[in-house]
Amino acid sequence: MKQTDSLGGLSWRDRAVLIVLPVLAVFVTLAIGRMGLSPLEVLKTVGNRISGHAAADPRADAVVFSIRMPRILLALLVGAGLSVAGCAFQSLFSNPLATPDTLGVASGASFGAALALLLGFNLIGVQVLAFACGVAAVFLAWLSGSGRGGINTIILAGIMIGSLFSALVSLVKFTADTESQLPAITYWLMGSLNSAGYSSLALGAPPILAGILILYLLRWRMNLLPLPEDDARATGTNLRLLRALTVICATGITASCVSMCGQVGWVGLLVPHICRMKFGSNHMALVPASIFAGSAFMVIVDTVARSATSAEIPVSILTALVGAPFFIVLMRRTEGWQL
Repeated sequence: MKQTDSLGGLSWRDRAVLIVLPVLAVFVTLAIGRMGLSPLEVLKTVGNRISGHAAADPRADAVVFSIRMPRILLALLVGAGLSVAGCAFQSLFSNPLATPDTLGVASGASFGAALALLLGFNLIGVQVLAFACGVAAVFLAWLSGSGRGGINTIILAGIMIGSLFSALVSLVKFTADTESQLPAITYWLMGSLNSAGYSSLALGAPPILAGILILYLLRWRMNLLPLPEDDARATGTNLRLLRALTVICATGITASCVSMCGQVGWVGLLVPHICRMKFGSNHMALVPASIFAGSAFMVIVDTVARSATSAEIPVSILTALVGAPFFIVLMRRTEGWQL
């Protein structure tokens, strides 16, 4: 029998692997790019910065800390955030196909970003308006579907609100200038981490980190999300409050991720499935596994996106190319699973 950690629900070996995986991915990807660096150069550069010594190679220091590090940090945040948000929504709606955009948050954030680009806002303005519209979309979906129909009505409302904001995105693209604004909007909607910077991270990271932390602390109660309210009440849990906290956290995470890098699909669907196959459906293990596996996955995919060809590949294209075939194989090998 495996020795498991009562706090994390994972064996110490699994926990070590999950922690080492994103750390190793970060170290390797710091060396990959237009200007190749050896592992020793990366170690020296990082060591000099930590110790406060002058950089032995100013060019390597600039590449590592000014260009690659912000992007890698964003990839870690986005991967971890979307994975845990997808895990939360799949449990909340008792639906293995639920994604972080189930309630329309990504469509709303995309509209906000497209509108900001149309109005000529700077990067921070795009980020703020995208976040605000993403939260507004989920609020409208929850308000529209929170009647007697229960969770299924909320899902239907989310689909409708998402379609509405997708139509508004199309309207913005239709009115945009075809020479300058339309290409910028189209490229942004395809998803990319090339605009990562410390200023945008300072604005977008707090909602992601706060949402991840709260969901991590609530992980032992998230097993109750699929239960009927009467059954959950018998355990002494306020199911309505738990559902509300789950939606708020997952929404804030997804809206912030989309506001910084556009739409990135499949991460919130694929990674929780893989973790569930490996570690089971107990959220004590599933939530931390999704966080670490998602962060490593996103770092690797973004590195391929920026270095595989001379022109950067939109990251959403790669996540779809990896996710769709893998998901098909995954579903064919298993007869399905239940939450």
